[in-house]
Amino acid sequence: MLRSIASVFIFLILPFAALAQGAQVSFGGNQDTDAPIEVTADSLAVNQKDGTAIYTGNVVIAQGDMRMAAQKVLVIYSETAKKIQRMEATGGVTMVSGDEAAEAQRADYALETGVVVMSGNVLLTQGASVLTSEKMTVNLDSGTAQLVGRVRTVLNQEE
Repeated sequence: MLRSIASVFIFLILPFAALAQGAQVSFGGNQDTDAPIEVTADSLAVNQKDGTAIYTGNVVIAQGDMRMAAQKVLVIYSETAKKIQRMEATGGVTMVSGDEAAEAQRADYALETGVVVMSGNVLLTQGASVLTSEKMTVNLDSGTAQLVGRVRTVLNQEE
């Protein structure tokens, strides 16, 4: 009897232990990371010396089908200042792509690689399912996301 209970425990619970350590999921499909970027905000401060721009207040970034919103976004330009190297969003960050949405305290978007790293109380919703973690790394080109740091998953079966 004890052996059968242990077998059931291993069969049913062990797969979820892997999810608690880290999970890979899809996010947003394949995004066009070469698409133009539109930024709107309440204010903008540009620093020509260090090649940065700070957008503050109701910041919304749009690129293709992806939208990101935050209270503050630091834009860092490449040394040639012709291209954006990365964006650092802070203050209630929300990223939406199709019917998927993610929230976090911070998001760092490296434009050259098409990778967004969201950190701090990450909440990902995909339809009726919800995932939470401390960090989520999204590859916009491949449409995949990796969640790490005490991952919790609530899977709702949609009709």
